[in-house]
Amino acid sequence: MKSLYTAEALASGEGRDGTAVTKDGKLSVNLASPVELGGNGEGTNPEQLFAAGYAACFHSALRLVGRQTKADLTDSAVAAKIHLGALADGPGYGIAAELEIALPSVDRKTAEDLVARAHEVCPYSNATRGNITVDIKILEVAA
Repeated sequence: MKSLYTAEALASGEGRDGTAVTKDGKLSVNLASPVELGGNGEGTNPEQLFAAGYAACFHSALRLVGRQTKADLTDSAVAAKIHLGALADGPGYGIAAELEIALPSVDRKTAEDLVARAHEVCPYSNATRGNITVDIKILEVAA
């Protein structure tokens, strides 16, 4: 891979209960384990950051393939859910992802084609492919 951009961030403190700051200072967040995992929930967590990144990246890929095919992506949106859980086959933890896509200005067939193409282009999809489950659902299309 030829690198086009490198993001840099530093996490410090107690891991999930600490801080994360990008080298350029544009992102600086307090981290806290969610209440569901025994934390106080008073900061963001890695799964929320991953969900935001995957949603934005996939939506960008969708917009790219939409421009290439001249599809109307008015009011398109992508929501991501990142699930954290214990691995069934051994110690440790894993994640799974769900992407929920709204393409209200195109028909179902066009939406399916665009989503399939975006899933091939998106860097997050390429990074996760074969490593975690990614469930993609098209929730809204033109009637």
